Amino acid sequence: MAFTLPDLPYAHDALAEGGMSRETLEYHHDKHHKAYVDKLNELVAGTEWDGKPLEDIVKGTYQKGAVAQNGIFNNASQHWNHAQFWEMMAPKPGAMPSELEKAITESFGSVDDFKKKFTENGVGQFGSGWVWLVKNADGGLEVTKTENGVNPLCHGQTALLGCDVWEHSYYIDFRNARPKYLENFLNNLVNWENVASRL
Repeated sequence: MAFTLPDLPYAHDALAEGGMSRETLEYHHDKHHKAYVDKLNELVAGTEWDGKPLEDIVKGTYQKGAVAQNGIFNNASQHWNHAQFWEMMAPKPGAMPSELEKAITESFGSVDDFKKKFTENGVGQFGSGWVWLVKNADGGLEVTKTENGVNPLCHGQTALLGCDVWEHSYYIDFRNARPKYLENFLNNLVNWENVASRL
């Protein structure tokens, strides 16, 4: 069964007030994400991965230590990453649930310290990639960064929050100001209820 592009959980212009424009979502979701889905379907057709669940494909095709990943992995992981990303944002997101705030404070000292570390890691990811808040196997929280499409599934971690730092994610709205994009993401776009549900 072919993979399909998931609908956004909100209208294309629903995040504009929070700093992510309709134009960004039209390009990022409708074009970039769709291209990953279409290419993935093309690449897996007739292979051992045809009909397999997306997470199995991501974990099964990841090559630890490889300088460059293979095409199936790149497109599968980017499909997975983006499907999570849309769910991790919301128009007019509410306050951080208390259980998440407690877990973040225990791991990073404070919510502000977590946001600072998340932003620093996102800014520090050279070139394309992602920055994540993950839960490790021992239950502890950590901020990580990954190159290109690599994600926490590859490292046995649970993704609680992820932010795309490929230029296509922010260039329309923030030009080359990745730090401002990340700060805006954390302060105006994150669906903290969704993040907490992943704990």
